[in-house]
Amino acid sequence: RDKILLLRAPDVPPHPHPIPPTTTPPHTHLAKMMATRATSQITAAKAAFAGKAVRGSVTTRAAVVSTKVTCAAKSWMPGSKHPAHLDGSLVGDFGFDPLGLGKKPEDLAWYVQAELVHARFAMLGAAGVLIPEALTKMGVLNVPVWYEAGAMELSFTNTITLATTQAILMGFAEHRRIYDFKYPGKLNEPGWAGFEAGVPTSGNSSYPGEAFDPLGFSKDPAVLEKMKLREIKNGRLAMMAMAGFYGQAAATGTGPIDNWLAHIADPFHTTVASNAAAVPFL
Repeated sequence: RDKILLLRAPDVPPHPHPIPPTTTPPHTHLAKMMATRATSQITAAKAAFAGKAVRGSVTTRAAVVSTKVTCAAKSWMPGSKHPAHLDGSLVGDFGFDPLGLGKKPEDLAWYVQAELVHARFAMLGAAGVLIPEALTKMGVLNVPVWYEAGAMELSFTNTITLATTQAILMGFAEHRRIYDFKYPGKLNEPGWAGFEAGVPTSGNSSYPGEAFDPLGFSKDPAVLEKMKLREIKNGRLAMMAMAGFYGQAAATGTGPIDNWLAHIADPFHTTVASNAAAVPFL
């Protein structure tokens, strides 16, 4: 009994009633109390650990969601912020406008149109550069490299006639395009010498459809949007390719097919770094 009373706190008075005798030895009660206390500590530790694990799981999940949201906004430069006027509604919008050319809505509409037209011309130009040179290398054609094509004599016409015809046809097409850009849908009205009936448009100068869509991609809106994105991506690549063709011709005096063949024949010594015109300081 005395041993049990010693376990009480000093400020707690002794129990008024005597502790009834028991057959269990005092040290057994002490062992049970210590075991109960240890069990409580282990349970509390498990609960605390479980709580931390739950909080850690929530934090990790939140970080993953945040990362997905950040990556969803595709940008031309990872981590860059899109300008306010490029809200993702345009086809192929990756937030590229470092000079702020499209801050005004009317300027943005014009630059979108200009980029698309240049992209289409670049794709035609890249094909006109690569295909004739490749077919000449294969022995199918016998034509000069692209930057010497203007000096080629034509058997069916002369240079003045060709230039005049091109100016008339291209001038007419460009005039209609600009007119359709400024006054959407007006091209379908009478007053174009009957051409409005033969070449109707959709009222969108960027995607006129009708006769300019022989495969009917514009009939399905989902397919049309997919083809728009593919067109502008390939057009941007073609514009970069044409810039490369110009640089290659100035630096090497040969066409892109010859440049490619020379590079794969000796890839470690025939590179842009080995050309004195391209990299003069090496």
